[in-house]
Formats: sequence, structure tokens, C-alpha cells
Amino acid sequence: IHIPAGEPVRLLLTSTDVIHSFWIPSLAGKLDLIPGHMNVLDIKADKPGVYRGQCAEFCGAQHANMGTFIIAEPRPKFDAWLNDQLQPAGAPASGEAKAGADLFLKRPCVMCHRIGGTPAGGTVAPDLTHIASRKTLAAGTLTMSRGNLAAWIADPQGIKPGSHMPVADLNGDELNAIVAYLEGLK
Repeated sequence: IHIPAGEPVRLLLTSTDVIHSFWIPSLAGKLDLIPGHMNVLDIKADKPGVYRGQCAEFCGAQHANMGTFIIAEPRPKFDAWLNDQLQPAGAPASGEAKAGADLFLKRPCVMCHRIGGTPAGGTVAPDLTHIASRKTLAAGTLTMSRGNLAAWIADPQGIKPGSHMPVADLNGDELNAIVAYLEGLK
């Protein structure tokens, strides 16, 4: 989550499954997230930096992997980041990435994930429009790298049991093509 440093920010938070507790120790106290109920949390990072957050309510098998980072940036840097995020995905740069884009759009990936500027319009999984600009994936479980991205796509349950992402059933060439495409989404 990116925010401008030195300015108040209001987060609207809810849960879709069980009770969670949103907690960023350096910025705010814990706030319970109850399915079907919208809660509000006001935060302010007094200085630029990266602030770690964690679910503070035992919520199931993946509780320990429910971390997040708040990235507080000076207003001009935040505005530039926000402007970049509002742009559609760039066109694939290589033949392999183009093949990956075509494959991604023909697979069930598009039912859950969104990629701005493409027909992929899913709303129940992370927006992948600028996935390659992120430092982590799988809700902070893995650092962003080609190998980790491929491992996550190939076997999400092996990395994060209980996650909602299904196994993709791709051969090696298909996996490499989709990874090449996603690596270009900055």
C-alpha cells in the first residue's frame, strides 16, 4: 500500500471470509475486519519509509503469511507512482512475452485477475497491471523474481497452502512465456 508521507490517509477495510485484524504497529493500533462490515482506519506516516503490517487475529492456515507493507513516500514521488499505476499495461516487448500475453488471455487467469488495457477484467484476485513493479508477490510471501513468479504460478498451493489460486497446468514453454509477459508489466 503506497501513501503520501506526512498526510492523513483513510483506509476502508473489510473481510470477505473470516475475522482478520489489520495492524501496522508503527502507524496505528489493531482494527478488526469483519465479513460484510466496512471499517475505517486513519493512518499517517510522519516520515517516508516502509512500515510492516500483519494480520493480528488468527484467521486460518495462512495467518502467518498475511503480511503487508505500507510504503510512505514524499508527495511528488507518491504522485508519480500513482500516475504510473493509472496507466494501462504496456505492450509485450518480446516475442515470448507476446506469446505469454496471448496465452494469459486465453486461460482462466482472466476470470480472476485484471490487467488494465486488456480484456482481463477479473475482480477477485490481485490486479496484475503493474505486477513487475512490486517488490513481493503472494501477499508478501515471496520476493519478486523470475524464479519466484514462475514457482508461484506453477504451484501456488505448494507455496501458500489454502490460497485461492488454482494450479495453472502449464507446460514449461507456456510457463516461461507467461512469466516473460508478467515481467514486462511495470
